[in-house]
Amino acid sequence: MSAPLTVSTGAEYSRLMSVASFRGSRVVDNAEMCTHIDSSDEWIQQRTGIIERRWATEEETPAYMCVQAASKAIERAGLEPEDIDAIMISTVSNFRQYPSLACEVASILGIPSPAAYDIRAACAGFCYGLAQADGFIRTGSAKHVLIIGMEWLSRQLNMQDRGTAFLFGDGAGAAVVGPSETPAIGPVVWGSDPAQHDAIWTNDWFDALKTGEKPVVHMNGRAVYLWSTTFIPEKAVEAVAKAGITPDQLDVFIPHQANNRITDSILRRLHLPDNVVVSRDIKHMGNVSAASIPLAMDALLESGEAKSGDNALIIGFGAGLVFAGQVVVLP
Repeated sequence: MSAPLTVSTGAEYSRLMSVASFRGSRVVDNAEMCTHIDSSDEWIQQRTGIIERRWATEEETPAYMCVQAASKAIERAGLEPEDIDAIMISTVSNFRQYPSLACEVASILGIPSPAAYDIRAACAGFCYGLAQADGFIRTGSAKHVLIIGMEWLSRQLNMQDRGTAFLFGDGAGAAVVGPSETPAIGPVVWGSDPAQHDAIWTNDWFDALKTGEKPVVHMNGRAVYLWSTTFIPEKAVEAVAKAGITPDQLDVFIPHQANNRITDSILRRLHLPDNVVVSRDIKHMGNVSAASIPLAMDALLESGEAKSGDNALIIGFGAGLVFAGQVVVLP
C-alpha cells in the first residue's frame, strides 16, 4: 500500500479584504461615438443605458491600469506587496501572449514569488478568479490572493460596427482575498455553454498577421441577449440559494455591466426588494468585461450607496459563453 499523502489545510473561510479600481482617463460620450457609427444618443441609451464610456490613453497600458488598481487594493487591505501569495489577472485584451500579465504586474508591484497566471474567462473572469482564490485560501495554498480584472477593449473595436463599437470601455478593478473567521464568500455557480462559443469572438492573431488587419470584437447580439436574459437569471437565483439566503436578505446586486435591459431581466426573476442597491455603472463606463464587477463594486462603496458588511450578489457572463456568480460580503 502506498504511503498516505499529506494535504494542506488553510482557513475555514475566506473574504474580500478590499477592492479598488482604475478607469481609463478619456471620457467618450455618445455624441462622439455617433461621429463614427450611424446611431444616436437616444438609441444607445434606450438599448444599453450607456451615456459615456472611459477609454485608456496610450500611456495607460494594461500593466499600468492593473498596477494602479492593485496597489490601492493592497494598501486598503492593510498589506504590503510581499504579503501576496498569488496573483491572477482576468483579461481578454492583453495582446502579449506570454509572459503572463500577472507576472509582469507582480514584478512592477514588487511581489517576490507569487503564483501568477492570467485567466481568459471574459466577463465572468473576476468571479472565476474569486472562486479560485476562495479555494486557495481554504486549502492552505495561499493566505492572500490578488485578483485583477483588466480590459483595454477600445483597442479591439471596429469603429464602423454600429452593433459593438459603442459598447466597450477600458479599466481595471482589483481585490485582495484573505482568510476569514466567518463565511463571507458563498459557493460559486459557474459553467459554460460551449455550443455558443462563436457568439462573441475576435479574429485569430495569426490570420491577422497575414491580412494586416487587427483582431476586433464580433458579436451575435441577438443570441447573446437571448441567452443572457433567459439562462443567467436562473443562475443568479441558484447562486443566492447556494449561499443559504433568500433574495430579500441581499443588500446589493452587482451584475456584469453588459446592458441595463439584461440587468432588468435578472431583477425581475430574482424579485428583489426595492431597497436592494443595483449597480448601473455601465452608464458612465460602458462594458468593461472582466473589470466591470470590481469597478462597479468599488464605485458603490466609494459613493456610500453600498457599505462594508453588505451581502452582495455578483454574477458575470460573456464570451465562451461562460458564466460565474456568488454571494459575497462587501469589504
